[in-house]
Amino acid sequence: MAEWTESLSQVMARHVGAGQVDGLARLSGGANMESWAFSWAGGDYVLRRAPSAEYMANRPYKHPTEAALVRAAYDHGVMAPEVVAVLADSDQMGTGYVMRRVMAEVSPAKILPAPPPSLIADLGRELAHIHALPRDAIPQDIPEMRAADGLAALKANFISYGGDRPVIALAIKWCEDNLPAAVPPVLVHGDYRMGNVMVDDQGLAAVLDWELCHLGDGHEDLAFGCMTVWRFGMLDKPAFGVGSLDDYFAAYEAAGGEKVDPKRFHFWLVYRTLWWALGCLDMGRVWRNGADRTVERVVIGRRTAEQELDLLMLLEGGAPDAERARAMPASAPTTPAPHGEPSNREMIEAVREWIEMDIKPKAQGHDKFQAVVAMNALGILMRDLDAGIRAEDKGLADAILDGTRDLSEAGLLAQLRRQVIDKCSVDSAKYPALAAARAKWEQ
Repeated sequence: MAEWTESLSQVMARHVGAGQVDGLARLSGGANMESWAFSWAGGDYVLRRAPSAEYMANRPYKHPTEAALVRAAYDHGVMAPEVVAVLADSDQMGTGYVMRRVMAEVSPAKILPAPPPSLIADLGRELAHIHALPRDAIPQDIPEMRAADGLAALKANFISYGGDRPVIALAIKWCEDNLPAAVPPVLVHGDYRMGNVMVDDQGLAAVLDWELCHLGDGHEDLAFGCMTVWRFGMLDKPAFGVGSLDDYFAAYEAAGGEKVDPKRFHFWLVYRTLWWALGCLDMGRVWRNGADRTVERVVIGRRTAEQELDLLMLLEGGAPDAERARAMPASAPTTPAPHGEPSNREMIEAVREWIEMDIKPKAQGHDKFQAVVAMNALGILMRDLDAGIRAEDKGLADAILDGTRDLSEAGLLAQLRRQVIDKCSVDSAKYPALAAARAKWEQ
């Protein structure tokens, strides 16, 4: 930390002026990049950096390009942070950049129970402004992503991960069969959702996390924030967990966005849910190759089950009425409780209780966050040892991909429903959509 403070002081003095680094502390959360808050000469700033050089290795563009894009958005009136410095190799702090800190709330848990009245209109308006960013203001190395190319890449990734998750195969096949026609590309933020926007009493205060920007179909952005996972339990409010789709679309169109096509929107809702399912699977690779060895990484890797549940909810409408009405098979019996020596489950439970009682109360900041993540990881293991649930079925996944099996087959939808409920019950027992799926499917 002392070495960091000295290096960061040199960066700030070079770009901002004289001062002193005070209160350098890691902000909790962040699925990908690290964020460090600090003060300098009376101002508040955030350093955004990669956890390792390896973590940036396969990204389509690096932090200098990302910083240039954020600057361009800010200069054109988008509610992006103000970038004040970009790290150089000579700074020996890895890759990243420094922004002025926006003092507003980012936690969906704090925003969504009582969002400001203007928020859904703000979200629609700001997305229209992002999509209207002039092409000549966008850095040249921001890539373009066409739906067909993106889907082919997702399919290749799926196969490289084993190609053995039937619901993911189902989503890939559906997307192949429902590809929309190409449209003139706009700047797509790529991660426009609750958790990546800051909100104050007046409404939207800032749009964060520009690392996934690309040129493409604006409907991709429109759909992403409406995914079930990013509504954080507000299942009755399909736009960001904040409001209605009609109000969101109307605000987007009123601010200059193109007219929303419901079929195109639904395609991208399925596509991005598929994308995040594979993104979760990829967290295992990131952890295994050493790019990020945090416990958070492996826990996110087990959130694939959430997206498989959501995908089946999105796609089951294509099944015949009789299949949608078919009852699910019963779950497999659980392992009986032991009476002799402590079981593996009980030993894990003991470690989890130790973290909860002795470690978590003494931890602060990101360390406390990591303690909670570690407890979640151990909870998954405890439930997994009891249930013995596996999601992999290579034969079924292959048959779905090649079209020889689909949801018209007697009993297949019921089988998949049971599998995704049981797997999600192990990996994400508190996922809000799990209760909704149970209520719908276990009648």
